[in-house]
Amino acid sequence: GTFTFLKLEQNLLNNKTFHVCLILSYIEIYRVTENKHIFPAAVSASFTCVTPGVPQRWTSSLNSLSSLEFGIWVKRLSFGSCRTFIIYTCGEGLRGEEMHEAPPATNSKKKQKRGKDAAVQGTNDSSVVSKVSAATQGYFQDDLLQHFVCKVSRRAPLINRGYYVRWQAVDHCVKQFLRVTGSCVSRQILSLGAGFDSLYFRLHAEGALERVVVFEVDFPDVARRKATLISGNDRLKDSLLELDLVAQTGPVYVRSAQYNLLGVDVRNEREAEGVLSAAGLQWDSPTLVLSEVVLTYMETEWSDAVIGWAARILPQALIVMYEQIRPDDPFGRIMQNHFLKLNSKIHALCRYPSTSAQSQRFLQKGWEKCVCLDMNQFYFSLSQDERERVEKMEPFDEFEEWHQKCSHYFILTASKGSLTSPALLIPPDESLVPLMVPELESFSMAVRPLAGAPCVEMVGMASSVLEPGLLLLSGGFGRGGRHTAATALIRGKTGWTCATVELDGDKGVRLYHALTSVPGWGAVVTGGRTSPLNPIDSVLKVTYCLNDQPDLRTVQLSVEEMVCTGQAPKPRWRHTATLLNHGGRNYIFVFGGRTEREPVLDDAHFLCLEDQHWTEVPLEGCFPEPRHSHSACAYRGGLAIFGGLGQGDVPLGDVILLKSMSTGFVWERLQLQSALVPRYSHTAHVIGENLVVVGGVWIHANGVPGVAIINLTTGGSVEVNIDTSSVPWPLMLHSFCSELLDSEGAELVLIGGGGNCFSFGTHLNNHPVTLDLRPVLEH
Repeated sequence: GTFTFLKLEQNLLNNKTFHVCLILSYIEIYRVTENKHIFPAAVSASFTCVTPGVPQRWTSSLNSLSSLEFGIWVKRLSFGSCRTFIIYTCGEGLRGEEMHEAPPATNSKKKQKRGKDAAVQGTNDSSVVSKVSAATQGYFQDDLLQHFVCKVSRRAPLINRGYYVRWQAVDHCVKQFLRVTGSCVSRQILSLGAGFDSLYFRLHAEGALERVVVFEVDFPDVARRKATLISGNDRLKDSLLELDLVAQTGPVYVRSAQYNLLGVDVRNEREAEGVLSAAGLQWDSPTLVLSEVVLTYMETEWSDAVIGWAARILPQALIVMYEQIRPDDPFGRIMQNHFLKLNSKIHALCRYPSTSAQSQRFLQKGWEKCVCLDMNQFYFSLSQDERERVEKMEPFDEFEEWHQKCSHYFILTASKGSLTSPALLIPPDESLVPLMVPELESFSMAVRPLAGAPCVEMVGMASSVLEPGLLLLSGGFGRGGRHTAATALIRGKTGWTCATVELDGDKGVRLYHALTSVPGWGAVVTGGRTSPLNPIDSVLKVTYCLNDQPDLRTVQLSVEEMVCTGQAPKPRWRHTATLLNHGGRNYIFVFGGRTEREPVLDDAHFLCLEDQHWTEVPLEGCFPEPRHSHSACAYRGGLAIFGGLGQGDVPLGDVILLKSMSTGFVWERLQLQSALVPRYSHTAHVIGENLVVVGGVWIHANGVPGVAIINLTTGGSVEVNIDTSSVPWPLMLHSFCSELLDSEGAELVLIGGGGNCFSFGTHLNNHPVTLDLRPVLEH
């Protein structure tokens, strides 16, 4: 959802009392992109309270206040056919400004700080709802989280996976700490910015808190809300021994034998130390400090100070941090912009942009040992059984977004003292995806918007060159949902234009299919899906007629289903389909992909176009590993396959040649002179003896893939960075198409691409761009 900071104006409230409320169907009155009040003067402001942690009959008399300013969070959700706002009180707010684009003008730095603190508090509410969703779907076991939300909402599979790996990493570190300190007389967990986390209640239910005291620290408003929830829930309250709920004015909101909830700002070290001491924290006991996306919301100087303060006052401690990294690539820029729009800027990743920088940060602040892994490294360190369990949990087809999300978050453990150092994360000796650093050439290749700038915002579509100056695009997913039309890009005298043709029935509705150009009459569409549970088995034949007129070029398209005989392959998507000629006959060669039940395929099939018959053609040699999201390009009567996502969602970096023989074809692996960084969801083209690979997703390497040139004769290769400075939007090069615009292969057009950037919003490349290949080909 989108969060917005607003204020209830006193003169708009015509009741003597009002309630924190759920407001339905007021989207017509207030829109997040316009500065309009949520209440017109004639609308009553009395509603039923549904906010967690706020008493059902909480009211405030306007007569007793000279002025009333409330910061409220409005979360925009879907609720059946209407729109919903959920409003939370966050204390004193900022006067009359919408905080989506920039902070309001104010002379009071204190008010600005309070407003930003309130914005940060709002991220807690979104986070706990997502954790509950993942737990409800069975990603992890925690049936106590649901007591901290009003309603259980189901998130998308990508969000569930993201919160699963976050939960799993933190839980792993907590359990390690409890294991290595099991013989200690007493131990402590100090959770900074705990929000509505259920850690204490879950560990208590598991019987894992012997000789352990948990201290949770957060803003007073958050602590107060959580204390109210606990006091009103018998199951939570019964978990607390020697419970004292008398002190509701803070800073200690809940006091018990093993659990203490404190409302204090840790940026004030002296105050924080006093409150923690008063609550019973033993500074010399082994202590686990948790910081789960907390310190990054502070100015970096403040978060550095907190890290140093914890190292200074806790002689036997382990700190666990989960935060963001890699701010400068397209995903990182969108991630940062998302938090800026929430008025919750994330700071530390700009100064500490990598796992190595974060490790050095902690060592410099007084911690003795440190291990930092990005979440891809952590996920691949889990057992194969656990990863397979997670990957079977829900239908899933957002691999690019999943791996990018994981590459932009890290889990870090740092220790002080000998007792806690054994609890550090242990990097695997041999990773399924080893860290590789590409050796980039000294020059880069520039991309520029395509002349005429047609708007094509789509992912998962397929493309084909019907003839020079005429490109066909089909399927895909855009801002309006699944694309039902075919799109033609036509080059005219003044640039490119875009024409859209609606297709009969559902012929155009498919994603991650293949569109194979057949010279002389058009193209063939194979495979694809409408959803991860619904692959498409039909084969479509596309024919066209281009009409050249003095001032206008028009194209007529005809799409019909091909009736094919023979043993058809399993319906699939993320496969390749390449035109080959063998024995004087044309074949569409289908390889790899995935189905709704099989995560990767390694079978190969030949569709004879003359007979429209799936034909058996002899294949010899060692078959390539199963894969999807790879590339396959015609080469010397056969083809060249590169990369893809293999078994266990591990990217591949190999080159496999299919060579033509008189009796059929033979597989042969190309020996590369130096290993290439594995990648998938890229595109590729053969130009002379070179395989040109563009974009894609890789996992552990910094940055994003640019262009790799592989000599198919010698096995030599080079990696070149792409200069995107002339493109005014973050250029995401996955789930996109590319086509050569001239016979010499000097210019390449990149079309579409992007995706759902976790919970940060969907980003789609606005317009096609061109890539000049001459510098690298001449090099």
